[in-house]
Amino acid sequence: MELQALIFDVDGTLAETERDGHRPAFNAAFAELGLPWHWDAARYAELLRVAGGRERIRHYARANDAARAARGDFDALVAALHAAKTRHYLERVRDLQLRPGVGALLKAARAAGLRLAIATTTTPDNVSALLRAQLGAEAPGWFEVIAAGDTFGAKKPAPDVYLHCLARLALPASACLAIEDSAIGLAAARAAGLATLVTPSAYCLAEDFAGAAARLPDLAACQPQDLQRIHAEHFATAN
Repeated sequence: MELQALIFDVDGTLAETERDGHRPAFNAAFAELGLPWHWDAARYAELLRVAGGRERIRHYARANDAARAARGDFDALVAALHAAKTRHYLERVRDLQLRPGVGALLKAARAAGLRLAIATTTTPDNVSALLRAQLGAEAPGWFEVIAAGDTFGAKKPAPDVYLHCLARLALPASACLAIEDSAIGLAAARAAGLATLVTPSAYCLAEDFAGAAARLPDLAACQPQDLQRIHAEHFATAN
C-alpha cells in the first residue's frame, strides 16, 4: 500500500528533549521539593527504559529510596514532582533545538500531501510547547492526530498509543511510517504493525534496532521520496 501518513514520536525524535529538557527539569523538581535525588546522564539513560515520567519516578524511588516510596503520601509526592518537572521543562522548551532535518522534512511532507500524526507518552502540553517554540504558533495544527499522554492504555513498548493513532487516522498500519528514536519506541510501533524509521537519540545510540525498516543518524538528508522508498521496501521484504 502507498505511504499516506507519517507518525512521529516526540522526545528524542523531534528534538533531544530527554538530554536537554527532561533530565534537567527532573533534577530541578527534585531540588525544589527538597529531595536528595539527582539523575546524572548515565542514570537517566537507564531510566529511559521505563516509559513515562511518573513511572520513572516510581521506579527510581522503589529501587533507591524504598522508605519514601512506602509512605502513604508517596502518590501525592509523585504528582507534585511531575507537575514541578513539567513546569521546569516548559520553561526550558524555547532553548531546545529540533534535530537536524526535522523541520524541513515536516514542511516537505505536508507539501507532498503526506498526513502527519504524533504518538508519544509525553504530555500534550509538552508537545504543543515544543512545536510552537520551534516551528511557530500554527505548528500543532499540522498534525491531524496528536496522541499524547497516558490516556491510551499501556505505555510504550506496548502498541496502544500507535493503535489509537491509527484508529483516529482511519488508516491501516501498512499505509503509515513511524519515526522513532529508541528501542522501546520501535517495539511499540512494530507491535502495531508499522514500518519504522529509527534515528537514534543521544541516549539510545547503543540500543538494538533489529526490525527497523531503516536506521539513519538523523533526518538531515531525508525527503518524502526517501520515506516512500523505505516504506515500500519494508513491506516488499515483509511479503
